[in-house]
Amino acid sequence: MQSVDRAVSVMEFLSRQGLSSLTEIANELDIHKSTVYRLLATLEYRGIVEQDPDTERYRLGFGLAAMAGSVTADLDIVRHSRGICQSLSDETEETVTLEVLEGNEAVIIHQSISSSSVLGADWSGSHTPLHCTASGKVLMAHMPSRRVNGLLRKQLEAKTDNTIVEPDHLREQFQEIRESGYGYTVEELEVGLNAVGAPIHASDGNVVGAVSLSGPAFRLPLESIPDYGRLTAGAGSDISRRFGYHRGATTGR
Repeated sequence: MQSVDRAVSVMEFLSRQGLSSLTEIANELDIHKSTVYRLLATLEYRGIVEQDPDTERYRLGFGLAAMAGSVTADLDIVRHSRGICQSLSDETEETVTLEVLEGNEAVIIHQSISSSSVLGADWSGSHTPLHCTASGKVLMAHMPSRRVNGLLRKQLEAKTDNTIVEPDHLREQFQEIRESGYGYTVEELEVGLNAVGAPIHASDGNVVGAVSLSGPAFRLPLESIPDYGRLTAGAGSDISRRFGYHRGATTGR
């Protein structure tokens, strides 16, 4: 933990000072130069820090920018989506969330909630399984088949009696999602909770996130799913257009 803390301190110092010598960094951190050298060597190997060949001074590298790019992309989704999500929440009087992939889970990066919604919990930052959430199914439906097959080979947890864990059944749902433009769950993550989700496309057609609408089953019964699905898919299309996506754009699938 000490090494991690020191590495972060190095990066913070370089972000403030720019080009800095080994001695300057060691003096700032108040640790021996040999320790700083080992930290810098590791960070340089990973592309997080780079050394100027002429001055031999250090600065932040492009590897850090690449990692920050994923955060920037998430922030862009929120910025482009916030108003549309709030409008959908106000229209339906239900909770609307934005999700992106993080590893093999979906993470909620934004939530809009209607003042009249019966769900008051803040789910921002929560991680949810892919196979039993509307947004997760949408994200899986647009993954490369090789990755989907890898995920479906694992033991899928049944969160409720309604959770679908059979790979063939899920593949059928993924096909339906690609055809209809939305996915849904009926009490699969939690008893009494239903949801619909739709993809968010980048300008190149790749799916970069999902927008979902969720509410209690008595307000989102199974027979209402197509109507809520079309509304949510419309919101996803509106967000995608803000990213410059036009239907028919090529994707990496």
